[in-house]
Amino acid sequence: MISKSSTTNELASYRISIAPMMDCTDRHFRVLMRQITERSLLYTEMIVAQALHYSKNRKKLLDFDEIEHPISIQLAGDNPILLAEAAEMAEDWGYDEINLNIGCPSPKVKSGNFGACLMGKPKIVANCIERMKKSCNIPITVKHRLGIDNLDSDDYLIKFVDICSIAGADRFIVHARKAWLNGLNPKENRTIPPLQYERVQKLKNKRPELIIELNGGINTINECLRALQTFDGAMVGRAAYSHPYIWKEIDSKIYGEKEEYLTRSKIIKKIIPFTQKHLENDGRLWNMAKHILNLIENIPNAKMLRQELSEKCQNSKADISVLKKIALQLEDAGL
Repeated sequence: MISKSSTTNELASYRISIAPMMDCTDRHFRVLMRQITERSLLYTEMIVAQALHYSKNRKKLLDFDEIEHPISIQLAGDNPILLAEAAEMAEDWGYDEINLNIGCPSPKVKSGNFGACLMGKPKIVANCIERMKKSCNIPITVKHRLGIDNLDSDDYLIKFVDICSIAGADRFIVHARKAWLNGLNPKENRTIPPLQYERVQKLKNKRPELIIELNGGINTINECLRALQTFDGAMVGRAAYSHPYIWKEIDSKIYGEKEEYLTRSKIIKKIIPFTQKHLENDGRLWNMAKHILNLIENIPNAKMLRQELSEKCQNSKADISVLKKIALQLEDAGL
């Protein structure tokens, strides 16, 4: 079990978070991002409460490293009992908060009756939140869309948020797009429905007492700063995963921390101890290296370095010397 490091009041003040993304925000990526920002809230990939209930290896699903704090676990499901059980596990495991996924539009998720389709069943969502709140003492937040299909009016959005708020939701992360559950795949649902920031702003104006975080289409620190003029937080997704190095000034520009000259080589050196520990526990170097690839961009010989890293680290026998060599090459180049 990991000890918690953040209080509820501190969580309410988190200004930047790195979105939960399937096949992206695993513990290795989170450790990488934690070298870039100490203050931003990190998320796990989505974990289905039912899968957690029946899993014979909960450690694999729940484990994280102490350095990942503050960290939120994202849960999905529609069964209040299973979600309450999962929330209790999450608190016992040391997570700082729990996020309920009401935004994923994938057909698989829809067939399981959770994710974005639950925006059409606010009473079920409220029941889930109430049961989770009773089972733990850490914040419960909700990540959702503007609406789904034809349930897409401002009145419906406010009604949904009000019901969740009354049930006890502590923060709302609003992806500023609606979701089409039929006709668009998950990737298309991230791009085709237009961003409508003004609708999230209208929600914040009508419910100023609620903590509202903006998600969707935020690609730079300056865009985060603009969002924070209106909203309580900004959530960054694909832009953080694909271009992690451009976020190296989050803590200084967003949180007012003393600016650190953070090079790519320094970031890789800082994650070597964690990676070595992973290898000693029968992990593979590629688990970390695949995320480092995105760190090496917009520099001389980037293609060559990425190719070297990819080819050597995918070997099941690759050891930590590969990362040390890449870090040294970058350091020698002043990068």
